[in-house]
Amino acid sequence: MERCRNTLATQARTGILIQVSRALILVYATIFLDVLGLGVLIPVLPYYAQQYRTDAMTVGFLSAAFSIAQFMASPFLGALSDRIGRRPVILCNILGSSFAYFLFGWANTLWLLMLARVLEGVTGGSISTAQAYIADVTPPEDRMKRFGLIGAVFGLGFVIGPAFGGFLSTYSLAAPAYAAGTLCLLAAIFGYFMLPESLPVEKRSTVKLQLSDANPFLKIAQALSRDSIRPILIAIFVVNVAFSALQSNFAVFTLKRFQMGPQDNAWIFVYIGCLSIFMQGVVVRKMPKTLNPVTTCITGLTAMSIGFLGISLSQASWHLYPAIAIMAFGNGIAAPMLTGLISRRVGEREQGTVLGSSQAILSSTRIVGPLFAGFVFDALGSGAPYWTGAILALAGAAIVARTPQQG
Repeated sequence: MERCRNTLATQARTGILIQVSRALILVYATIFLDVLGLGVLIPVLPYYAQQYRTDAMTVGFLSAAFSIAQFMASPFLGALSDRIGRRPVILCNILGSSFAYFLFGWANTLWLLMLARVLEGVTGGSISTAQAYIADVTPPEDRMKRFGLIGAVFGLGFVIGPAFGGFLSTYSLAAPAYAAGTLCLLAAIFGYFMLPESLPVEKRSTVKLQLSDANPFLKIAQALSRDSIRPILIAIFVVNVAFSALQSNFAVFTLKRFQMGPQDNAWIFVYIGCLSIFMQGVVVRKMPKTLNPVTTCITGLTAMSIGFLGISLSQASWHLYPAIAIMAFGNGIAAPMLTGLISRRVGEREQGTVLGSSQAILSSTRIVGPLFAGFVFDALGSGAPYWTGAILALAGAAIVARTPQQG
């Protein structure tokens, strides 16, 4: 009888593990298709904007429009997913992104481009909800590794996406946007039929949604009021201002310093994607659980600073590759550690809310970063977004050092 009970218990545990593994594979696949749609636009966005305005600030504003909208929407979407579940929020976001990409490809004026980016930002909050999804089905001690896999999925999307976008740009600059819309539409269809819900009804928040849930500033203030995660959230802001500055300005930088075009930049983003896959899909997964996450995060942020400095000092295009490798190594370690530290320090019923606030902070860096990069690029020279990025990454490391050592 005891053997029978043990067998049934083992079979039940095996069934749960299979169900969890299936859910994780499906949510990662959905994220991949969503990121692939984003990746195809990266090499062409600055050149698209320069059809209407040629200054770096216009590129910065076009990048920031997406993040301003995402900043406003993310906390509400996170709170909503705590109440109605992750699945409907993820699917609606991806479907909305599909429409925004189609509008971007169709747009023939700068204001329509801005509107498309705003719509994409409002509906583009599926990543923070996906993080909450993963937290729902993952033990706290394994979350950093699974958050690292999100980085690997991002890397894979950015390997294929920019290369695909660079190839499509040889036909027209609008072609990558239409391709992105199609990919997101496919992701929504795929998720509708295959993605299960991760948050059971009994674990959902029973607090009714209020108008304050749509106020990102209030949600961020509430998150920052927690001593255990405040330094982590501040570090996320500081470090990602530097990283967002690089992402939005890199094509402008390489065009001015090395006369590189969309296809040349596409291959660099492929290189970055390959490094991300290796770091977060292999290295982070193999890291022992006994490592102190705070110390490990500080190491990663220090490496990021060295990489940023290398980019700013580069005098030939090939100099970019070792500098980017060092930066990718640091980011590959630091990013999942920061997210994991937050997730492990909040309860089950508030994963979506707190990670949504974290995503709002991350979105705010995509507002500040591109504008900051455009300003210092025009005022201080082409290397300014990168040597200032090195300073910011070191500041992030110093801030993380102040966080409590638990978790």
